[in-house]
Amino acid sequence: MHFEKHFLTTMNRCYAAASIVVDGRTRILLATEGEGPCLAWEGPAYDRPQTVWEGPGGTMSMVPVPGTNGEFLAVQLFLRMFQWDRAKIVHVRPLPAGGYAVSDMLHLPYIHRFDLLESGGRVHFIGGTLADAKDSKEDWSRSGKVYVGAYEGPGPLAVRVLKEGITKNHGYSRLTRDGRPCSLVTGEEGAFEATPPAAPGAEWTLHRFMDWPISDIAAIDIDGDGELEYATIEPFHGSHFRVWKRNGSGWALVFEHPEVSDFYHVVVAARLRGEPVFIGGCRRGRQQLFVLRAVQRAPLVLQPQLIDEGVGPSNVHVVHEAERDLIVSANREKAEAALYIVT
Repeated sequence: MHFEKHFLTTMNRCYAAASIVVDGRTRILLATEGEGPCLAWEGPAYDRPQTVWEGPGGTMSMVPVPGTNGEFLAVQLFLRMFQWDRAKIVHVRPLPAGGYAVSDMLHLPYIHRFDLLESGGRVHFIGGTLADAKDSKEDWSRSGKVYVGAYEGPGPLAVRVLKEGITKNHGYSRLTRDGRPCSLVTGEEGAFEATPPAAPGAEWTLHRFMDWPISDIAAIDIDGDGELEYATIEPFHGSHFRVWKRNGSGWALVFEHPEVSDFYHVVVAARLRGEPVFIGGCRRGRQQLFVLRAVQRAPLVLQPQLIDEGVGPSNVHVVHEAERDLIVSANREKAEAALYIVT
């Protein structure tokens, strides 16, 4: 697998990465968690940035709105070291004449990750707050929550609490199971799977399937045996990148990255050129961005392949094109937005 890096721009505290499709053309998005902009680049060249907003910044997540021409939701004002009480979700709409319209949707203190899932003929919102409130960086006495609600278009978004008591509620990823989307949520209490209603009037379901501290998680069937493997970062902003596989009623550790370093932050499950992989990254130590591939399936052997080093990625996003795939990477510690072409 070959990776070709394209530098996009310098961006202090580059953090969030996503993509939208406007008039049939892909636009990749990168935004800062500090005070500053969100920028977009349109394919196929991705060579000229557009300004989505100049500020305020504090962007943790960006998610396209299903069934629209490039509309998306984003977190803003997740700013300052620990007092993220001003955090909110905004709605963003590309304008036909250029530029973007940005409007407030939901003030939700400490909102960190969120998603929009299509199920039962509706679009459902799910979001996690890192905590309820904090008096200091080290204060985790008031745990985070998981909120859900029905997304019904631009305008106020009504949410309710689905789950309380998730300390350091940091991790989120989307998973499709049996043709239906669901959400993986993680914290000190473990990993939870939340599934939206399958029909009007039905309820969300949520269950815990891992019971030890997990910062972030992603899942894919990497060896093709019909069972999911789960890649985790442990513990919060943790020093270990691990892969787990079910072993009867428990779990077997099938891989641990050889570098033990604070602040692993990227764990994404994806297909690159059709091959199921995990993408990982760390913001300390060698600050690597890497892909994890199955080089043997019975017994399972996983091997990391280096993509880049000395970049300290915070988040990545994968875009599929006909002849190539793209890894959009927010290389926070190097203060750069980057694109890796996969062939």
